[in-house]
Amino acid sequence: MAESKPTATKTSVKATSVQAKKSSNIISWLAPVICIVAGYCIWRFIIGSEDGFKQPDPAGGFWPQHRGPKGAFHRIYEGGIIVPLLIGLLLMVFTFSIERLLTIQKALGKGSIADFIRKVQYHLANRNVDAALAECDRQRGSVANVMKAGLRRYREMIDNSELDTEQKVLAIQKEVEEATALELPMLQKNLVFLSTIVSLGTLVALLGTVMGMIRSFAQLGEEGGAGAASELAVGISEALYNTALGIGTSAVSLVMYNVFTTKIDAITYGIDESGFTLTQSFASLYK
Repeated sequence: MAESKPTATKTSVKATSVQAKKSSNIISWLAPVICIVAGYCIWRFIIGSEDGFKQPDPAGGFWPQHRGPKGAFHRIYEGGIIVPLLIGLLLMVFTFSIERLLTIQKALGKGSIADFIRKVQYHLANRNVDAALAECDRQRGSVANVMKAGLRRYREMIDNSELDTEQKVLAIQKEVEEATALELPMLQKNLVFLSTIVSLGTLVALLGTVMGMIRSFAQLGEEGGAGAASELAVGISEALYNTALGIGTSAVSLVMYNVFTTKIDAITYGIDESGFTLTQSFASLYK
C-alpha cells in the first residue's frame, strides 16, 4: 500500500494564537446624538443669538421667530429647523474623521511599511526569525500584527516534523488569514457614517431648500404685490443656505472618505505582501 502523507490535525498544528480585539461601539451610538444636539445648540444660541437680529423674539422657546438678521451669519438661522440637522451632520463628519484618523494612524505603525517588509524579508533570508519578530515589535501597526502572527506560526513550522512543506505553508497562510480577518474590520469601522453622509447631506439640504421655497411662495400668495416679491427673494436666499451647507458637508465627507479608503488600501496591500513574503520564504528555505 502507498504510504499516506500526514494531515494537519489538532495535535500537529496548534490553534491560532491570534486574539480577537475588544472594541467598543459607544462612539457609534453617542456621536450622532451628541452632534445633532450640538448642532441645535449652535443654531439656536449662537447663530440665533438675539443680538444678531433687529427684531428678536424674547419669548424664546424651541424655535424663536427672530426677524431682521444683521448679517449673513445670522441669516442662516432663518433657513429653518433643517439647519441644526445639517450642522449636526457636519459635526459628525469632523468627529468620525478624527476618530478614523487616529485609528488608521495607529494601524500604519512606525515608519514605512515597505521598509518594514524589506527588513523582515532580509531577516528571513538569513533564517533569523527572532530578528524578524523584533522588527514587528518596533513597527507595530496592523501589518506588523499580521506579520507577527504569521512569524510565530512560521517558527513553529520550522521544527514541525509531522507535516510536509506544503501543509506547513498552508498552516502559515491560514494564520495570516485569521490575523487579517481580525485587523481589517477595525480599519473599516465607522467609515459607513462618512459614506452615508455623502448622500444624506445633499438630500437633507434639498429638503430644507424645498421647505423654504414652499414657505416663501405661500407668503407670496397671501400678501401679493411688490413687497411680497421682495420677501420672496429674501426667502429664496435663506432657503439656499440649506443647499450650500448640505453640499459643503457632503463634499467634506466625500474627501475624508476617499482619504481614509486610500490609506486602508495601502495597509491592506502591505498585509497581502506580508502573507506572500512568509509563505514564499518558507517554501524556498525549508523544502
